[in-house]
Amino acid sequence: MNARFGFLLFDQFEDLDFVGAWEMLALWSQKFDGPNELFIINEQGGLVKSVKGLSIQSHTDFGSCPALDYLLVSGGQGTRTAVSNKQLISFIETQSKNCKQMLSVCTGAFLLQAAGLLTNKTATTHWASLDRLKAFTDVNVVEQRYVNDGDIWTSAGVSAGIDMVLAFIAATAGEVVAGDIQLLAEYYPQLRIYSNSKNYLPAYVANR
Repeated sequence: MNARFGFLLFDQFEDLDFVGAWEMLALWSQKFDGPNELFIINEQGGLVKSVKGLSIQSHTDFGSCPALDYLLVSGGQGTRTAVSNKQLISFIETQSKNCKQMLSVCTGAFLLQAAGLLTNKTATTHWASLDRLKAFTDVNVVEQRYVNDGDIWTSAGVSAGIDMVLAFIAATAGEVVAGDIQLLAEYYPQLRIYSNSKNYLPAYVANR
């Protein structure tokens, strides 16, 4: 596929928000004729450090990044600062004018919202941040594993980004391609649910 797919990172991004999505999309790119160009993007380029201490080398910065066909925005603790970064929000808004689809994982949804992309859209985010997203009354917030509303994809927290990306690939390239990637990655989460100290389960788990 002749297409450019970008991954937007910033300091204190959540590791699996990026790495899980990267794994699925890179498999699509390398083995199943997915986007032929994948870009890791940071405002200044160079190394960007995750909230867990993982350092990732960017491919490009905001000024040098070409027009993208798809952009995925990671979440993480760093979104609380990034949401006020005018250059970052402007980059998302500008790229969205060219992109066929925009995707966010976890609290990356707040960056899409700041760029004006969730207005009158249905969206989701990490369970602990749902109420914060609901404060924006022009966004229809639901507690689901992932949501697709037109050209916008959002997912719940961290691991949910993998499910969203597989669904995005299925919608773009067909279910068989998504299934082949799922098989190659051996991504078949077990159904066991462990107890937790908060005595809470997301609605999409509790109600199934």
